[in-house]
Amino acid sequence: MENRKKAVALNYENGYEAPIVTAAGVGYIADKIIEVAEDTEVPIVYNKELADLLVNVEVGEYIPSELYEAVASVIAYVMDLDSKKDRG
Repeated sequence: MENRKKAVALNYENGYEAPIVTAAGVGYIADKIIEVAEDTEVPIVYNKELADLLVNVEVGEYIPSELYEAVASVIAYVMDLDSKKDRG
């Protein structure tokens, strides 16, 4: 199972204690998460190591504090993409 595709969806809004896992899965479920993201134009960031860790977090739970820095860099990247899209 180690080499199967994994995907995790996160949500973060001002006022949240930390980002929340809104979807997580392996294999077919991962494919569906990615498909929905593509269909709704949600940015996708490929980070195997982070996905390997986040897929173990229960849906609806905050990410663990040990992953704050890694997830913050992903959020910053997505925010940068959004700002470029708005200017473009």
